[in-house]
Amino acid sequence: MTTERVNPPELSPPTGFSHAVVATGSRVVFLAGQTALDTDGKITGETLTEQFEKALGNLLGALRAAGGTPADLARVTVYVTDVADYRARARELGRVWRDSAGRDYPAMAVVEVVRLWDERALVELDGFAVLP
Repeated sequence: MTTERVNPPELSPPTGFSHAVVATGSRVVFLAGQTALDTDGKITGETLTEQFEKALGNLLGALRAAGGTPADLARVTVYVTDVADYRARARELGRVWRDSAGRDYPAMAVVEVVRLWDERALVELDGFAVLP
């Protein structure tokens, strides 16, 4: 698989995401929304940062189980119940991302939602990856 991150100079410089990702490969993996659920099906973490770290770990765990790596991610959508809290914690969340997934950023969007499936969940991540 090859990926090319496209960040045109006429757009604002991206921070923690890529404006576009061109992916060429033979398998597409669609990743279901992941929250901060533990193996018992309970939400863990009280803060957005704690829940983001667990949700990202769950997303990457599903990706690895399908044979992929974080560099294979082409698109991720982050759903949060409080976008102002997300913006306030952007540095922390960026560190969590880099520590877990590296610096090959997929195309991303952050969307505020009224609530998630589990009422205790503050964040959910879904996406897709292109594998060789």
